[in-house]
Amino acid sequence: MSTEDIRGAGGGSGPGGHRPLVAILSGAGISTDSGIPDYRGPNGLWRTDPDAEKLVTYSYYMADPEIRRRSWRLRLTGPALRARPNAGHEAVVRLERAGVPVRVITQNVDGLHQLAGLPERKVLELHGTARTVVCTRCRARSEMEKALERVRAGVADPECLRCGGILKPATVMFGEALDPAVLAEALGTARACEVFLAVGTSLQVEPAASLARVAAEHGARLVIVNADPTPYDALADRVVREPIGRSLPVLLAEFTRS
Repeated sequence: MSTEDIRGAGGGSGPGGHRPLVAILSGAGISTDSGIPDYRGPNGLWRTDPDAEKLVTYSYYMADPEIRRRSWRLRLTGPALRARPNAGHEAVVRLERAGVPVRVITQNVDGLHQLAGLPERKVLELHGTARTVVCTRCRARSEMEKALERVRAGVADPECLRCGGILKPATVMFGEALDPAVLAEALGTARACEVFLAVGTSLQVEPAASLARVAAEHGARLVIVNADPTPYDALADRVVREPIGRSLPVLLAEFTRS
């Protein structure tokens, strides 16, 4: 990957010190170096254990106490809450701290962008967050870790302490709609940005995937950083197949240079 290639995809501060608004759509691929598997990949959980998808399907979760108990056990042993940010997340933070206008739209629920130091207000979590639980009856929210403490103490399916309702992670499960306000803000960001990077995402899950098309249609330069081909590669100004942990820091560093 040459400097010329990167600048051709929107890098550098440009004439008069102008720095472009950079939107980054991040998918599972940015978190694999943190030990969080891509659940839809060739060795992903959904492929190796098809029934596991029921654990994150709203109708099954609400109807079946055993599904909920299994879900809570999986959260106890899962990697998401123990994971730490990696070089990809840290590169985004360096870009933001260098003064480049940055907005992250993430399909991930791991909270690693914020743990790396990116301000909460600059992260749009399309699919919610696994670090919070929400009551399905009264909508009260609390920390996931506090619910997991109760599971460790022997409460197999912890209920809401306020109203006794069913607790679920504050993620968008299969069968649930995305938060319309979050989606609207993501669409506004895609329309307004000058550079749109799709990082570690197959660009196959809608409506997130179409944000790449919206950005390109509104004049943004589109850069795709992903190991495998995506449906939007033909629209891209630059496609990078190199590992994210190595390529993203190099790519983003170009936006901070005069």
